[in-house]
Amino acid sequence: MTVAAAAGGGTQVEQAPTVEADDEPSETFVTESPWLVVVWNDPVNLMTYVTYVLQKLFGYSRERATTLMLDVHNKGRAVVSSGPRERAENDVSRLHRHGLWATLEQPG
Repeated sequence: MTVAAAAGGGTQVEQAPTVEADDEPSETFVTESPWLVVVWNDPVNLMTYVTYVLQKLFGYSRERATTLMLDVHNKGRAVVSSGPRERAENDVSRLHRHGLWATLEQPG
């Protein structure tokens, strides 16, 4: 509230404008879910090769790469990386260049 001097020595009170909740700007940030890179089981590649590729491309330890390879072998698939779509697409492309079957998924 502001007070202003009025002519004649008195004071006049002016009300500050009120702001309704609907008048306030709202910022909505949409965060995209990470994309998943899935390696699928295939009848072509040896398990040792799949382990090697996962170590080489993603820097996984032998133990982590072996665990993922066993998921591919036993469960038919494994999520080997996740992140923004562009990076996930690049990961899928690199896996394809190494002869592995891989796809991109977005969790729903």
